[in-house]
Amino acid sequence: MTLDDLVLTPRGVRFAGRVFPCSIGKGGVSDTKREGDGATPTGVHQIVGMLYRPDRIAKPVPWAIPIGPRDLWSDDSRDNQYNHLVSTPYAFSHEKLRRADPLYDLVLVTDWNWPNSVPNRGSAIFIHQWRRPGYPTEGCIAFRRDHLRWIANRVDLGARLIIPAV
Repeated sequence: MTLDDLVLTPRGVRFAGRVFPCSIGKGGVSDTKREGDGATPTGVHQIVGMLYRPDRIAKPVPWAIPIGPRDLWSDDSRDNQYNHLVSTPYAFSHEKLRRADPLYDLVLVTDWNWPNSVPNRGSAIFIHQWRRPGYPTEGCIAFRRDHLRWIANRVDLGARLIIPAV
């Protein structure tokens, strides 16, 4: 492990010599992640992208991609675009990336079950803003808004998110 890794610890995520409190999935940490279980999957996951709301925040880093009004994420394991960015109109189950709340104003995308997704293995393990301290996610890692911005401004594309087995 290096200072460039984001490492989940019992106290939060360690990154760049600091520890940030975070929320994880309501299903806890799991080495048998499945679609809809609410678990955060164990393992070493790479940061493969960053998405942001250009109508709400400035572009955080040169490699960040704006979230448009038609952007969705497929979470339907029957879909051949399962666990990929898609656009409206879209017939399969999906999650809107351009939300009314601020949770996805800034999103780091991991390579969990991507790019070659396996049906039912779970979609979209993002790093995003939390609702409030201790409020669990659907499997993602979530931070306080200012902490997420601090991390996003310093993390490199390809950095590792390490989720140890419990």
